[in-house]
Amino acid sequence: MPFAFFSYLGSEPPVSDDARQQRSSARHVPVLLDAVLSYLNPAPGAIVVDCTVGSGGHSAAILSRIAPGGLLIGLDRDPDMLQLATQRLDGLGNVRLCHADFADLRQVLDELGVDRVDGVLADLGISSDQLADPGRGFSFRLSGPLDMRMDPTAPGPTAAELVNKLPEPELARILKQYGEERYARRIAAAIVRARRRSRIETSEQLAEIVRAAVPAGYERGRIDPATRTFQALRIVVNRELDALCSLLEQLPYCLRPGGRAVLISFHSLEDRLVKRAFADRELWERLTKKPIRPSATEIATNPRARSAKLRAARLRKSLDRSPTGSR
Repeated sequence: MPFAFFSYLGSEPPVSDDARQQRSSARHVPVLLDAVLSYLNPAPGAIVVDCTVGSGGHSAAILSRIAPGGLLIGLDRDPDMLQLATQRLDGLGNVRLCHADFADLRQVLDELGVDRVDGVLADLGISSDQLADPGRGFSFRLSGPLDMRMDPTAPGPTAAELVNKLPEPELARILKQYGEERYARRIAAAIVRARRRSRIETSEQLAEIVRAAVPAGYERGRIDPATRTFQALRIVVNRELDALCSLLEQLPYCLRPGGRAVLISFHSLEDRLVKRAFADRELWERLTKKPIRPSATEIATNPRARSAKLRAARLRKSLDRSPTGSR
């Protein structure tokens, strides 16, 4: 399938320190940046893929390491994030930005005429810029349409369609399986009762339903009681675990021998998949025996980093044929 190559940013004109500082002051703060650069180890001339380019925080730092002669390929499903990345990365180096799901990484590289790359990064968390936009419905702290699609132009059900149409047992299964929510049945029952009265349209409505359904004091002071429900719905709406499985399967067909993969997960479902993939010792040399966690200092300055876990591995040997048969 063809992909929309959102922008091509040319090769490395000089940029002043003031301009770099202004671009680095975007609202979203890249998580575990020092660890990403250490384990990805980008060098001048390297080709690196940022599978979740977001507003370009990690990519900007990578570009400073791969110049001169390097290439940064940035993917994102969210066209709004690609707009922010274009603004932030313009003039910092040789960049191709693509409106694509990282589940299609091998196909994207084929369209670019790139056989193998030196490094792949995927920060699997949601961007602060996405959370801060009430129109996207990701945040239980803001009132907006209950959408939750990473790509608002894509077909497929929104979170509102799921909570208003799915049978109660299926809702409970989703909350239990993808949110690891101990009160999944209670919450599902409360959602069904609420939607009988009126359609659930906003993130604020859903959050209040969840908070009222769970016991007093549940998760209070730790995380909001609605956190796991919103996580579960977002995962299902965007097929996030399917996409991650596809990416992990394709990495040996995209990296050169010795190439590095760095993945940052934010909940145990993602982390288990990454850990399991990197456990294949014929393919991978693990660079992190245990996941790298943010320091107390980073969490204090960037609370979003609290649940981040970074795992990294170096590919021992490349594979010659992709799972989709495109190679």
